[in-house]
Amino acid sequence: MKILVTGGTGNVGGAVVGELLKRGAEVRVLARKQPEADKLPAGVEVAIGDLLDPVSVEQAMQGVDKLFLLNAVVTDELTQALIAYGVAKRVGLKHVTYLSVFKVDQFRDVPHFASKLAVENALREFGVPYTILRPGYYIQNDVNLKGALTGPGVYPMPIGTAGIAAADVRDIAEAAAISLTEDGHDGQTYDVVASTMISGPGNAALWGKLLGKEIKYTGHNFDQWEQGMRARMPSWSAFDLRMMFQGYFDRGFVSTETEVARLTKLLGHAPRSYEDFATETAKLWKA
Repeated sequence: MKILVTGGTGNVGGAVVGELLKRGAEVRVLARKQPEADKLPAGVEVAIGDLLDPVSVEQAMQGVDKLFLLNAVVTDELTQALIAYGVAKRVGLKHVTYLSVFKVDQFRDVPHFASKLAVENALREFGVPYTILRPGYYIQNDVNLKGALTGPGVYPMPIGTAGIAAADVRDIAEAAAISLTEDGHDGQTYDVVASTMISGPGNAALWGKLLGKEIKYTGHNFDQWEQGMRARMPSWSAFDLRMMFQGYFDRGFVSTETEVARLTKLLGHAPRSYEDFATETAKLWKA
């Protein structure tokens, strides 16, 4: 069985590649340019192409059985996703596993959520067997906070105080690989969420304990946060993320015991927690 992975050189896609290889699948990665020599495991094929170029996408799907479809959060995310899905449908792939987002149908005013919801609707409308994965807030996003946490001692993500659902990239990768290599997952939608919620004050306290210093949660002034992010990313992206975080705060982003139990059954183990991730990461930083 050969599986095409989009986004296979990134953090999530790379983890999916690794899990597929563990399960004996052949893997091909779609990349815009030839990856560096150590970027992919040995034996992984590379197809050079672009998700906005249907010809290159179709070439990448030649000889492939299934597709893991991951789309970056970009202005043309929906177009990229529908091109890939449309080509997969046309060439007759046996299965598509699509990476969506938790509670996607409750955040239709968030641009990248709206794109993913449209793709989900297309998957359900046509005849290609599919699985949808809906992860919460990516736990590994907070690796990028090393400077803020170890320097001025702040936890800057405006995730609020009520608690939101989070997902470890390793659990996402396992769920994707299971859906692509085992039977019984056609037409299924799985929420990928840890067993405990995270909050701004809670994360600040946890990092403070692990790093042995005071860490303050900077709060959820969304206007201020968006303005600060514009210096680091395009304005549209800062707005998109602001709408996401504000949506978490206004409407909630909480998982249920039923969702966690269903993921536990799929994985064969309890989902990894934010505390596990933070503990491992703090040890690496100290080392």
